[in-house]
Amino acid sequence: MDKDKQPDPTRRSLLKAAPLGLLTVAAAARAGAPEPEAPVAATPDPQQARGYHETEHIRRYYRTAAYW
Repeated sequence: MDKDKQPDPTRRSLLKAAPLGLLTVAAAARAGAPEPEAPVAATPDPQQARGYHETEHIRRYYRTAAYW
């Protein structure tokens, strides 16, 4: 083959280095981003029932699911 038809090795090194450049840009963007604040938890309502409690729709399900 002729020397003119040989691939340019500098072109290949550019393609090999492209992912490293993308990682560098992503890391820099992440470092510059402000930290998100933790969400404030709502205080539970002491009047609200907790845990399992039977409501009308649960009683209706029990009636329709009964086999006897």
